[in-house]
Amino acid sequence: MPIVAQSTETTDWVSRFADEVIEESERRAPGKPVVVASGLSPSGPIHLGNLREVMTPHLVADEIRRRGYQVRHLISWDDYDRYRKVPAGVPGVDESWAGHIGKPLTSVPAPQGSPHANWAEHFKAAMIESLAELGVEFDGISQTAQYTSGVYREQILHAMRHRGDIDAILDQYRTKKAPAKKQQQKPLDEAELEAAEGSGAAGEDDGSSGAAGYFPYKPYCGNCEKDLTTVTSYDDDSTELTYACTACGFSETVRLSEFNRGKLVWKVDWPMRWAYEGVVFEPSGVDHSSPGSSFQVGGQIVGIFGGKQPIGPMYAFVGISGMAKMSSSKGGVPTPADALKIMEPQLLRWLYARRRPNQSFKVAFDQEIQRLYDEWDRLDAKVADGSVLPADAAAHSRAVRTAAGELLRTARPLPYRTLASVADITAGHEDQALRILSELDPEQPLTSLDEVRPRYDKAEAWINTHVPADQRTIVRDEPDAELLKSLDEASQQSLRLLLDGLAEHWSLDGLTHLVYGVPKVQAGFSADATPKELPAEIKSAQRAFFALLYHLLVGRDTGPRLPTLLLAVGQERVRSLLGE
Repeated sequence: MPIVAQSTETTDWVSRFADEVIEESERRAPGKPVVVASGLSPSGPIHLGNLREVMTPHLVADEIRRRGYQVRHLISWDDYDRYRKVPAGVPGVDESWAGHIGKPLTSVPAPQGSPHANWAEHFKAAMIESLAELGVEFDGISQTAQYTSGVYREQILHAMRHRGDIDAILDQYRTKKAPAKKQQQKPLDEAELEAAEGSGAAGEDDGSSGAAGYFPYKPYCGNCEKDLTTVTSYDDDSTELTYACTACGFSETVRLSEFNRGKLVWKVDWPMRWAYEGVVFEPSGVDHSSPGSSFQVGGQIVGIFGGKQPIGPMYAFVGISGMAKMSSSKGGVPTPADALKIMEPQLLRWLYARRRPNQSFKVAFDQEIQRLYDEWDRLDAKVADGSVLPADAAAHSRAVRTAAGELLRTARPLPYRTLASVADITAGHEDQALRILSELDPEQPLTSLDEVRPRYDKAEAWINTHVPADQRTIVRDEPDAELLKSLDEASQQSLRLLLDGLAEHWSLDGLTHLVYGVPKVQAGFSADATPKELPAEIKSAQRAFFALLYHLLVGRDTGPRLPTLLLAVGQERVRSLLGE
């Protein structure tokens, strides 16, 4: 009997789904482990949109584990699916890979230079590594292994015996066409499969419909390995099946009760697995949830296999700052591994935990990542002081730990934008980075960069890979004598006020107070005056003062936060560049 921990996190979407899934699992399979599932196709880079397919059930499964229940989170690797197209932008892949279209993904060579055995294993490996870093516990199931070892043989034979029932369900959703001249049926080619996305076929060939009738099973050709095959005859009693390949002309007769080189078509395969594994919870993307799509049709077909449709929330797309909807086939899409190079796993988990599945959101690879980190750090502080709202506390808890324990975190999480600025200015010189960071808080000086890792490494990676060269910070070698000579008395006075206060204010907080205070003092106010006590013109004066400092230090209108920049440049060099 599970020990049910009374959760205080009842206001978040994860807890609500966990309640529903536990109740449904007890109804369907009392006393057995709760089964949740995800499906991933290693047809190309597995991107951050695909990650929602995993994170949604992971978060629910983890909440159920926290309550003391046994849970299995299945990740079905759809590596026995057909290779549909050559993804753009994959290193080590050229147009010759088009010759493998139609083969199982595990029969396609890995990109050149890959240490992995085949195409599917190459793209699975990166995802498995990322899931480990994210703390995702799962049971991986290779569909190639399942089909080729005969695990699904009885399910395949059952589907063939009930092919008429399956065909009748599918026919409710097929696109209706006006009567036309009868043409010979043939398997859908790649272009037709793509075009079918908007029709009742939802992007997948739903079976072989030749002169012999409908069949929910596709053999892979025994000669060319492709699935461009049509079943021409089948006998239910002997299970004798004959097929012909339109790609190479090969044909053969086999006994399906002994044949392991083929698979059920997608709209039959998915509900078959729901029944076989006893899946209670599996989300699906909006592309699988529209009328006539896989999830809706599967809800009817699953009954043929004696199962029930899982609880299946639709999840919305995940975007990238500055990019359109992601697609593995178009290439160049950021993967979880790409995100984890520039952000800690806690932040990435939080992005998926804080939004309900039907809410879209974006993962930031541009300057927005600094704002996200600021927001995360504020949440962290609220959790620490007890002022956090319950739903936010729940999302934070799911980000920083799993039922197995806390994720590795940065010991001293200094602001990401500060770390990025230091990494930018020091250009890989760790001794200089440590010098600057140790001066941020003179009362508790940093003694090693390890204290700010892994966050510092993530910020440095972001600077080096996602900030354009023309936005990188290069400190002047010599003072801008011409600009200094042209300054009016007010500008010269502002520089003198800054220089006079440098020694006394040489810390991050001190310099922040100083640079914001100079324009206030010049206008006759106290450096401690709050915005409410100041006229609106002070903001304009501050902007002009900041622009002047940026020009004198880095030759641009903008740059890293000035307090960080001043610390990075060093007091002696700052004095020189400002004309002392």
